[in-house]
Amino acid sequence: MKIVTAIIKPFKLDDVRNALTALGVEGMTITEVRGSERQKGHTEIFQGTEYAVSLLPKIKIEVAIPRHLLQKTIDAISTAARTGHIGDGKIFVTDLDSATRIRTGEMDTAAV
Repeated sequence: MKIVTAIIKPFKLDDVRNALTALGVEGMTITEVRGSERQKGHTEIFQGTEYAVSLLPKIKIEVAIPRHLLQKTIDAISTAARTGHIGDGKIFVTDLDSATRIRTGEMDTAAV
């Protein structure tokens, strides 16, 4: 099993969620985060004072998937999140040794 973590632009969340649901991927965790990559932030004016915003709002999506869905999951996220501009995000893949559903005690793939 694998954990796929994607950092995307907030307005692309619905597109990515719909793409993952169409694949049969369920049980995603979504977190509002802030980050900086090549965008380097921007300046804003608040109450007449200009200040730099270096950490931009992002969405982090985490899904646990069976190994055979890995490439399809990556492709679905990439296609749905892509705008073609800097800051589209990143996808990270890590191994998942074990998973347990607390309610039923199901293990590993059955728990996902």
